[in-house]
Amino acid sequence: MSELNLKQFEKKLKIRLLEIKDYEAITFLQKKCFPKMKPWSPEQFKSLVTVFPEGQVCVEYDGKIIASASCMILNFDEYSSVHNWNEITNGGFITNHDVNGDTLYGIEIMTSPDFRGLKLSRRLYNERKKIARSFNLKRIVIGGRIPGYARHSSKMSAREYIEKVVSKELIDPVLTPQISNNFVLIRLIPDYLPSDKESMGYATYLEWTNIDYDPHSSKSFSNKPEYVRVCAIQYLMRQLKDFKDFAKYCEYFIDVASDYRCDFILFPEMFTTQLLSFMKPERPGIAMRRLSEYTPKYLQVFTKLAIKYNINIIGGSHFTLEGNDLFNISYLFRRDGTIGKQYKIHITPSERKWWGVKPGNKVEVFDTDKGKIAILICYDIEFPELSRIAVEKGANIIFVPFNTDERSAYLRVRYCAHARCVENQVYTVIAGCVGNIPAVENLDIHYAQSAILTPSDIPFERDGIAAECSPNIETLIFHDLDVNLIKRQQKLGSVLNWQDRRKDLYSIHFKEDEKNLEM
Repeated sequence: MSELNLKQFEKKLKIRLLEIKDYEAITFLQKKCFPKMKPWSPEQFKSLVTVFPEGQVCVEYDGKIIASASCMILNFDEYSSVHNWNEITNGGFITNHDVNGDTLYGIEIMTSPDFRGLKLSRRLYNERKKIARSFNLKRIVIGGRIPGYARHSSKMSAREYIEKVVSKELIDPVLTPQISNNFVLIRLIPDYLPSDKESMGYATYLEWTNIDYDPHSSKSFSNKPEYVRVCAIQYLMRQLKDFKDFAKYCEYFIDVASDYRCDFILFPEMFTTQLLSFMKPERPGIAMRRLSEYTPKYLQVFTKLAIKYNINIIGGSHFTLEGNDLFNISYLFRRDGTIGKQYKIHITPSERKWWGVKPGNKVEVFDTDKGKIAILICYDIEFPELSRIAVEKGANIIFVPFNTDERSAYLRVRYCAHARCVENQVYTVIAGCVGNIPAVENLDIHYAQSAILTPSDIPFERDGIAAECSPNIETLIFHDLDVNLIKRQQKLGSVLNWQDRRKDLYSIHFKEDEKNLEM
């Protein structure tokens, strides 16, 4: 099998600013989402993207706009709490946008009904929160539609309707996701947009408070927390019926991690070998090459799940044939639909003996929407030079998918992963398999205690353990890691392991892309 071109499996989901050339695509989407309402005029749309371009964003999927959001900045105290849409947006032209204001006001958000289920609302609300933080704004205010109300208006008042939505007795396609994105309902606004027949003219007044708001400065400070929520799966190896069975278990964990708003989810090394449990038994070397036949399906499924659940997935590792060579590869499935991969660089004696695995030759550091990360597969974390290279390239978190059969093997990974935290002042996340699959030779038993590890210093968790699983049961853990804290500790910690390296005495020499490099 030749090396797979990952581009053919990617589904490009991109969040970008709107441009004037997007007018037709946006009005087409408006007509699809709000068929009974008048879309933007060319003059209104031009004014939006000219007056406050940073506040007009869209989600693009394989080159097609499938969602968008528009907002503006106001000094909200200048407006009545029972304002209407025309007043607050100056007729939809936002010429009253005030860059010195304290409030980000959301004037429209829409998601294509053909692409619901991709967490598009969450992505757009997260973009608004980023805008609020970047402009150091006190809050976000929304005048939200309640398009489900018309169907219930003969039975209840608007107030009764929103109370039932808040208490989960009813679901409103707009208000329900707003509440789930941490907006607080303040009051009901009558006659907000009379042309909105589905909402009977009503809107809800909702707020999100920016806890990073600094009333004394418009600048953001690097000493403010910048949290990344990571999740590690301690995965049970089990007998499977078919590939769909495997995909079902994976989606379950991804769904759970997404519900807890995790930015990354880490699966264990070689967890795809459980696919061999429903395949015809073969000699180990042949079996792993047969396993590689599922690589296209594996890539398709995980790319789809990363987009659907709005989460970056480190897909454990999977044996992949490239030409005649078998590699142990960890794939990164970003939530924008793009894919990266890290080859295992150090091959264990067992992998060489049983399967004939070949080594990779490069430490990759991946750009993500939550900063730079690295992936070191199991044995690779036991070689400190690789972590040094990764951190020198900018990685703040090192993800370590591992697969170990008994406690002493596990502890080699655990102790070395923690040592890398101390040496480089970074975070490591380790995830392993548990359970038994007797039908698969050389992978019959597993031992793991997955963990999220930190440097050992005063600002971090006791014992340098942010979270850890109970040993040898199927479960998951998650934790918020402060990336800015890592950057500060590298300069201001009790000890400065990273800064105090004696480069006058020693350095790392390595080869990369046919070049001799030194760090």
